[in-house]
Amino acid sequence: MADDFTGATDLATNWVARGVRTSVTLGVPTERELAGLADMDAVVVALKSRTAPVAEAVGESVAALAALRRLGCERIYDKYCSTFDSTPRGNIGPVADALTAELGTGTAVVVPSFPATGRTVYRGHLFVGDQLLGESPMRHHPLTPMTDSHLVRLLSPQTRHPVRAVGLDVVRGDPRALRAALDTSAGEGPGYVVVDAIDNDDLTRIAAATAHHPLVTGGSGLALGLPSRGAPATGAMPVVPGHRAVLAGSASAATRAQIEAALPALPARRLDLAALRADPAAEIAGLTDWARTHWADEPGRPVLVYAVGSLTDIERHPPEGLRPAAELVEDALADCAVAFAGAGARQFVVAGGETSGSVVRALGVRRLELGPALAPGVSWTHGSAPDGASYNLALKSGNFGGPSLFTGAWGELR
Repeated sequence: MADDFTGATDLATNWVARGVRTSVTLGVPTERELAGLADMDAVVVALKSRTAPVAEAVGESVAALAALRRLGCERIYDKYCSTFDSTPRGNIGPVADALTAELGTGTAVVVPSFPATGRTVYRGHLFVGDQLLGESPMRHHPLTPMTDSHLVRLLSPQTRHPVRAVGLDVVRGDPRALRAALDTSAGEGPGYVVVDAIDNDDLTRIAAATAHHPLVTGGSGLALGLPSRGAPATGAMPVVPGHRAVLAGSASAATRAQIEAALPALPARRLDLAALRADPAAEIAGLTDWARTHWADEPGRPVLVYAVGSLTDIERHPPEGLRPAAELVEDALADCAVAFAGAGARQFVVAGGETSGSVVRALGVRRLELGPALAPGVSWTHGSAPDGASYNLALKSGNFGGPSLFTGAWGELR
């Protein structure tokens, strides 16, 4: 299970790369939906629980666990952001505590490392590229500012269980010693082990040492430690003809760089928060008319609607009594997706976990099948809605992808 929709496709992308047949369900699957997943090797349940109230996040996660167990899943992967996005109250710790209680497990590893995207852990400290997490742009995150980098310190206030660390020397030492270090000793209760990992070989060692664990937690990188089953498990993804749009709600440094790179090439509009607060329907109608005009002139050219182009665009404190900017952005981009779909858009790149969840729910899509990869942790997908409409969607974590993603992603849709 994943705590947002981009995290779900991120994890699925890595499993597919290892030859694991994987589907993504958007929300807890119904009994009917579960029946259609029985031939999969793996299923990822995409939740919108990263910044939800703790009780809601725990409830959704426990419901997802119950559905996966009814499907016959033998191992559970609790996927959260590789930058450990959370507050001192959670939701990473409370969700993990609930899962360990439901499963009756002992030790669960904590492995946010995803070296392909620059996330590594050394001596218990999480790095983003060559910066400590607390010194990286994540310290400016509008919802979960990360000002510390030590994972034991970050997780301990969120859980009732002990948290300890295992260093790189143990990871790269005798495999039997690593397995022993990651297992619960006799008489110990549940707990968490933060494990160092700075490259994919480290992830392979950790995956082998935890192959018997019913629960692992971390970013999606640990999925790359699985033994390969051969060629990537992607079929021929249907390409849905229609207009193209980029909807970017993330304020991350990577997304801002992608916006900057796209501005000379794509028609673009930044969301006007004041206009959205004054008359959201009129603002969405205006954006849709603007998009229609550009699509009429150049049907194959994407349009870009974004929330934050630079740090000065971030609204730190909304005017008293008014909705926070993050909520306005989520709702506005979801409304844009629906309006753009009504105007014939069928191919969307969506940046930001919260934004992706809002957009996909608004479109009514319930299941995604993976297509070609665009970057580590990012793939095109195909999904259908109950009204019969189908879409190609690339749901991108705000922190993922290179600068040319918004302009170059479309080349894979042929």
